[in-house]
Amino acid sequence: MATNYKFKRLNAGRDFIADNYQAPLSLSGIAKYSNMSPYHFLRVFKDTYGETPNEFLIRLRVEKAKKMLITENLSVSEICEKVGYISLGSFSSLFLKQVGMAPTLYRRKLWALSTEAYRFPSQAIPACYAYHFLGKLAN
Repeated sequence: MATNYKFKRLNAGRDFIADNYQAPLSLSGIAKYSNMSPYHFLRVFKDTYGETPNEFLIRLRVEKAKKMLITENLSVSEICEKVGYISLGSFSSLFLKQVGMAPTLYRRKLWALSTEAYRFPSQAIPACYAYHFLGKLAN
């Protein structure tokens, strides 16, 4: 019973990170939200999810940035700010470490692929067909 309660508090902290990834977050603030001490929250989070809260936050921000680099016509600096980084250098180095290429190169490579017909599934599947299978159309 107590384990389930701790797991709920841990999930609340993880959801808090996911909901506020674009804001500056601190371990003590997240742990306080989960009603745990920072050390205990860090240890239990790593044991449960296999990564630290900071690694989770970086991974989440990079995933959001990857999506924005493909789908939005914002500059890399604007995307850097939207995902919660103040320093473009920090963002670029973390992106390079996670993805294996710089954000600009990532965007160029994927945009180059998008000129090929039916390269991405979203281009190959008509929206009405996709919505039907996603259950988003009212019958």
